[in-house]
Amino acid sequence: MTEPTIAITARTVVLDLEGTTSAAGFILGDLYDYARPRLLPWLQEHADDEAVAGARAQVVAEQGLAADASDEDVVAALHELMASDVKSTPLKTLQGQIWAEGFAKDEISSHFFDDVIPQMRRWHDAGVQFACFSSGSVTSQVPWFRHSPEGDLTPLLLDYFDTVSAGPKKEAASYDRIASALETPAAELVFFSDHPDEITAATAAGWQVVAFSRPGEPWFEADFGDAPVVSSFDQVEVTAS
Repeated sequence: MTEPTIAITARTVVLDLEGTTSAAGFILGDLYDYARPRLLPWLQEHADDEAVAGARAQVVAEQGLAADASDEDVVAALHELMASDVKSTPLKTLQGQIWAEGFAKDEISSHFFDDVIPQMRRWHDAGVQFACFSSGSVTSQVPWFRHSPEGDLTPLLLDYFDTVSAGPKKEAASYDRIASALETPAAELVFFSDHPDEITAATAAGWQVVAFSRPGEPWFEADFGDAPVVSSFDQVEVTAS
């Protein structure tokens, strides 16, 4: 194990997923490939679901589609968003529902870097709490942690936040909302993320931050300003406040 280089005292660690705890290539590859052919039948078979209907209407409005756009038109727009990796809230809603069913059927499982789960369990045993803030919907976050390669991790997490419940990840106000929901002072929260703009937003909200620069990930060697930068959970030591 790498000798820790950063010492943090915090009540709660809030985790980003893609590029921080988990490989972006897995999400953009395996999970996107699973969702892509299932979007059209999902829209058709769940047309009466309020969340699905709402997501569909959002896609129509945001992508400038005709009011009477077909399901095929909507799915074509969703495929374009996926191809560009646009963090679209309605897309994340639909993907999250599809992935949740896939996890429940054991057709897919989640991915975590080898250094993540052992440290999460060790810190949790020492009194550190966890939450998740991801652009992926809460609907997909919960089964992501429940179906990890090393078993159910949901007992380690207090709460889950996405761009619907908290707001955009690049805005400081979103981190204020999370702090309020967790009933925890900003100074006792630390955000782990691989995205420079998210690190900047969390810092502006008064949070502690740790930036992750993992080889092979989209934001490897990005400029994180004055934020501490690591490439592994093993380089961090978190003590409960």
